[in-house]
Amino acid sequence: MQTNSYLVLVLLMAAAVGFALAPLALAWLWARFFSPRKPGLDKNAIYECGLEAKGDAWIHFRSEYYLYGIIFLVFDVETIFLLPFAVAFTGLSVGAFVAMLVFLLLLVEGLVWAWRKGVLTWK
Repeated sequence: MQTNSYLVLVLLMAAAVGFALAPLALAWLWARFFSPRKPGLDKNAIYECGLEAKGDAWIHFRSEYYLYGIIFLVFDVETIFLLPFAVAFTGLSVGAFVAMLVFLLLLVEGLVWAWRKGVLTWK
């Protein structure tokens, strides 16, 4: 008797899709059979925070905010990578130390680049 080694993966993938789609299907069925249907001007009106919208909804958003967020994420993820290295520092080889130095130098290079480009200046 020979079993397919991918059968477990297919079953797990089907279970994952089922867990994702089951609540959506149940919510749709609940809305279809139990929600009251009362369309009208008030129900179909667009509102925001309980107030009627005034003016144009499109606002100018500065792209510098995204750059601040991306730089924050880069250095936040850096600390996640540095923590295991710091914990196991005495048991690591010289090659691991050099690899971590290269990693840190690349991060410092990115920080210097952002600084010189003026990304970190608040306008």
